[in-house]
Amino acid sequence: MAYESASGLSGGRPGSRPRLAYGVAAVLLTLLTLIPATAAAQSRQAAPSGRVALIGVPGLQWSDLDATRTPTLWKLVGQGSSASLSTRAVPPPDRGITCPVAGWLTVSAGQRAGIDGKGCPAPATPEPSGRGDGGATVPGWQAMSAYQSETGYDARIGTLGQLVTDAGGKVAAIGPGAAIAGADKSGNIAKYVPTPDALGDPAPYNLIVLDAAALADAWSRQPLDEYGVPAGMPAATREAAVAEADRGLATLLDRLPPGTTILVAGLSDVTPNAHLHVAVATGPSPAGEPYPRGDLTATSTRQDALVTITDLTATAIQILGLPQPREVVGRPWQPGAPASGSTADTVSGLADADLASQVLRNVRGPFFTVLVTLQLLFYACAALALRRRRSTAPAGGAPSEGEAGPSTTKPPTPDSHGGEAEGEGDEAVDASTSRLLRAVQIVAVLSGAIAVSTFLAQLVPWWTLPVPMVSVVVTILGIAALVTGAAFAGPWRAHVLGPLTVVAALTSLALLVDVMTGSKLQVNAVTGYEPVTGGRFYGFSNIAFAVYATGTILGLAGIAQWLLARGVSRLVVVGGCALYGMFAVFADGWPSWGADFGGVPAFVIGLAVFLILLSGRRVSLLRLLLVGVAGVAIVGVLSVVDWLRPEAQRTHLGTFVQQVIDGQAWTVVSRKFSAMIGVTVGNWSLTLLTLVALAFLFLVLARPSRYGAAALGQVYALAPTLRAGLFGALTCAFVGFLMNDSGIAIPAMALTVAVPLTLAACVRALQLARPTPPGRSSGRAAPKPSEAGPHR
Repeated sequence: MAYESASGLSGGRPGSRPRLAYGVAAVLLTLLTLIPATAAAQSRQAAPSGRVALIGVPGLQWSDLDATRTPTLWKLVGQGSSASLSTRAVPPPDRGITCPVAGWLTVSAGQRAGIDGKGCPAPATPEPSGRGDGGATVPGWQAMSAYQSETGYDARIGTLGQLVTDAGGKVAAIGPGAAIAGADKSGNIAKYVPTPDALGDPAPYNLIVLDAAALADAWSRQPLDEYGVPAGMPAATREAAVAEADRGLATLLDRLPPGTTILVAGLSDVTPNAHLHVAVATGPSPAGEPYPRGDLTATSTRQDALVTITDLTATAIQILGLPQPREVVGRPWQPGAPASGSTADTVSGLADADLASQVLRNVRGPFFTVLVTLQLLFYACAALALRRRRSTAPAGGAPSEGEAGPSTTKPPTPDSHGGEAEGEGDEAVDASTSRLLRAVQIVAVLSGAIAVSTFLAQLVPWWTLPVPMVSVVVTILGIAALVTGAAFAGPWRAHVLGPLTVVAALTSLALLVDVMTGSKLQVNAVTGYEPVTGGRFYGFSNIAFAVYATGTILGLAGIAQWLLARGVSRLVVVGGCALYGMFAVFADGWPSWGADFGGVPAFVIGLAVFLILLSGRRVSLLRLLLVGVAGVAIVGVLSVVDWLRPEAQRTHLGTFVQQVIDGQAWTVVSRKFSAMIGVTVGNWSLTLLTLVALAFLFLVLARPSRYGAAALGQVYALAPTLRAGLFGALTCAFVGFLMNDSGIAIPAMALTVAVPLTLAACVRALQLARPTPPGRSSGRAAPKPSEAGPHR
């Protein structure tokens, strides 16, 4: 294994391991015995109550609303609660958008759904049942239902309509899309009419679904691209269609009885690119009180003014007083923060959120291209700079940390082939006075601060500036420069791990505080969540986890070195690092904070490797296996605890437990594994960055040179705790790569933090070393297993 050269592998101590394993198993079995009883208590039936008008306006964006052109929608926003709607469903091949039919199917199922084939065909007109009762059947229903098992989500279309019908309620659908949402699991709808005027009295119906399809109809008439998706609409066409949809809403709303809850959703895209859409709710909320004027939220996002399309289904079910089936994954829309301005301010703010998502989509790809390119160039330049050095540690060993010996320079000497050594003809360079190495150190610290700066950049509205790509790069560099300034601002800059510790600690603390206060910095960050994509809305994203875990472990390594250098007992240092480390793991996995399922085992294993090496012990395969079991047990306990909460309050941790119970876990695991493989194989730039960073670490920094010990070896001599921190961080990144659907992105971002900061420490170690004449190549930096220390 990779640890053998660092600290050696041993069998470990067998004494208490069986008891530990039995204890973990007993805890898990005790928690699992609660599952059947709790599941039975949660399964109960109820008759429908209340009335819901679910109005879908496919493609409606906040920028479409206007006080004059859309007076009905404008009035609803002024009366009720509003949010951006993430409409992510199953997209057509090679396009990341939600088609109108997919949006309606998702509402029907309460889970992401889609249709087979390319393009975005319009919903088919329902076929009359022939019984003369107004009933109809959705064409192609069986084929659409069968296709859902191939999507990776296994949506059960017809869930919403079937639930209302089985409880004795009545469903009416107005328009083809509405028929899809309101149909039962056989594709039948009890009452179908093409227009609101044809419905008559809506009072007998518990669920009324309206397809205000003017925007979608206008879009379908546009020319098709090579994927079968219509092109964007001209502005005048779009404005006319929005006005028509608004009039259709007014026709239905004028007929609704008092006390009806009105849910308006722009439940799909009608553009070549995905957008955030309109979500408005008025009337009684699931709690019974009217939706107040302000933001909408849901526990699925934990963000004010942001909800999802699957939440729409859950909201209708809750307002009707029906039990939410487990296959419905959304959470009810709830009132959020009160409005702080006028209706125009609300509309403008939500339109700005969509603008941020569009700018993010445009700059994310180029940003990572620039990041990878600059990192590769920097590694190349740093490698050349390190080859120019002429100072090495003396044969008697490295100086103590903070000691800079007398600076002397030696002329170049002939190499073994009779020529002059590298840099022949040049005057020897002293590392302690080399401006080039000083520049490498500063740029390395700046590079290590880039990752956390991508999140801190959300404190500045860069997406509103004239040139977004330039704006986001300048903002991130500006914040990274501030972090770098802090790293060199105090006396810690003289210590070999000083700048590393400051940047790593700031990285860990910034993301810890963010996740404890709602993960605001991760929304629409270039390395954070994309609300349009709808993969995650709260807690630690996979990239944020990689940055957070790496910063935490390296920060603890730096603090441990500082404490040990001041005579603090190693036992106390290890204990303190363990306490903070476990709190960091807890924050990562706790459902109310990080809610990170795959990150916890990786973090636990990486932290354990760090603590074992820090204590002076060896890392054995058995110890790693036991720690891995402990990591799985921890995330299992957190998931079961989350599952025991009310269903509407669960995160994806508790949802996964329910999926295990329902036999759907393999569907989720296989989908995430496929995503991990796809990211790793498809994202060649991050794969290349990962390989080059590892090569730089082990072939440049850790490789002995003809002038003396390896630079990394000199750091280990001055600050032995870095070895523990570096191996812990690399282990965490590797296990995270295997356990998360982001694949190669996790080690790529972890190395973006770890390698530049390690390089900065290496440069400082070279500056502190006593220069000597060039000599023969030294031995390797890492000791052999027999040299690693006493076997414990």
